[in-house]
Amino acid sequence: MAMQRRTFLHATGTALAGTLLTENVLASALASPRQRVAMVGTGHRGLGMWGKEVLKEFGSQIEFVGLCDSNPGRVATGKKMLGVSCPTFTDFDQMMKQTKPELLIVTTVDSTHNEFIIKGMEYGANIVTEKPMTTDEKKCQAILDAERRTGKTVMVTFNYRYSPHRQKIYELLRSGVIGTVTSADFHWYLDVHHGADYFRRWHRRRENSGTLLVHKASHHFDLLNWWLDSDPEEVYGNGQLNFYGKNNPFRHTHCRPCPHKDKCQFYWDITKDERLTKIYVDNEKHDGYYRDGCVWREDVDIFDKMAVQIKYANDVQVSYSLTTYSPYEGYRISFNGTKGKIDAWIHEKQTWEMEKFDEIQVTTNFGKRELIRIPNTEEGHGGGDVRLRKQIFSPDGKDPFRQAARSRDGALAVLVGIAARKSIDSGKPVKIADLTSLKPKAQRT
Repeated sequence: MAMQRRTFLHATGTALAGTLLTENVLASALASPRQRVAMVGTGHRGLGMWGKEVLKEFGSQIEFVGLCDSNPGRVATGKKMLGVSCPTFTDFDQMMKQTKPELLIVTTVDSTHNEFIIKGMEYGANIVTEKPMTTDEKKCQAILDAERRTGKTVMVTFNYRYSPHRQKIYELLRSGVIGTVTSADFHWYLDVHHGADYFRRWHRRRENSGTLLVHKASHHFDLLNWWLDSDPEEVYGNGQLNFYGKNNPFRHTHCRPCPHKDKCQFYWDITKDERLTKIYVDNEKHDGYYRDGCVWREDVDIFDKMAVQIKYANDVQVSYSLTTYSPYEGYRISFNGTKGKIDAWIHEKQTWEMEKFDEIQVTTNFGKRELIRIPNTEEGHGGGDVRLRKQIFSPDGKDPFRQAARSRDGALAVLVGIAARKSIDSGKPVKIADLTSLKPKAQRT
């Protein structure tokens, strides 16, 4: 009887232990640890779009394990602003070795993206990078090679794809309502407030930004690639510096001490913005970077007006332009098809009293005109920011509009700008296939 009782207790104990073990495993699986995330580049964009907002929306799913910036004061300020407890670094390699993140967010100066993207993958992290992915074709090829070599993934944050009215244009083009698209006209206007800001900051130097054909227009070229579902094949560009930089009789280093502030319409008092003051002004002593640099500085070597002709592999022809000193901000887009036309005139900023919607016009040949109104009251690039973050940090496996952008998307977007810049310098058209190992496809999907 004693033997039977011991046998019984052993058997039931083993079964109970197995049940508890199974429950523990299930509980552990359901309560998986938060994703380990590090960020390099703790400026305004990084701390806002990829710091504060990510923590607010996905704080239970991610954990910042490291912050890195070349400016020690700025990275310390960033940590305080985010309210995180992770260590801070000015040495990127040290951060990666010590914190071992699963995901690295890259929000540094454009020309350095390649360095951190490649090293990040080599240290075992997947990458989320701000656009542009990089600034020249050699760096672009190096990123593509490193991704193949490491088996890691590069995600490029093209938030413009996610705003409702741009998604609607994508749907309309797929629907065939205007037949086969044959050409498009795309003209973007930056106003004298937003446009001027690029000439105050590090973007004004080609060596940092690759010009606005790469930094800003890569957004627009990506939209075209995505909307048209084809790859760019050949690019011809024109561009000049006609307004900012040397095109003014007076100038200074930056706005605050400027002796010309009383007569300069572009004078800007950064100290009225508490956030920018904390991030930049309070930390100038570490690196000498002035966030309120003079728009008339003679070291400006990027274009302030640009026009580009793009031929796509599916024979669509595109005329694109970017102007950086307009009295208003927004863009005009027109798709011409064999059965009709899609037009949109989008105001990016509400500079005057307007309806709270974006309007898309569809006109069919020998038919009717339809006006489609899309609400535009959402914050963050028309709601694009929050949708993008959700797909990155809480994906559901669905992507019906093919909005998720990877390294090939990032490469082809910047390659149009790189080709346009090369064309302006040489006066000759440039073929995309001559720049990297990527070969244009007539149909991307």
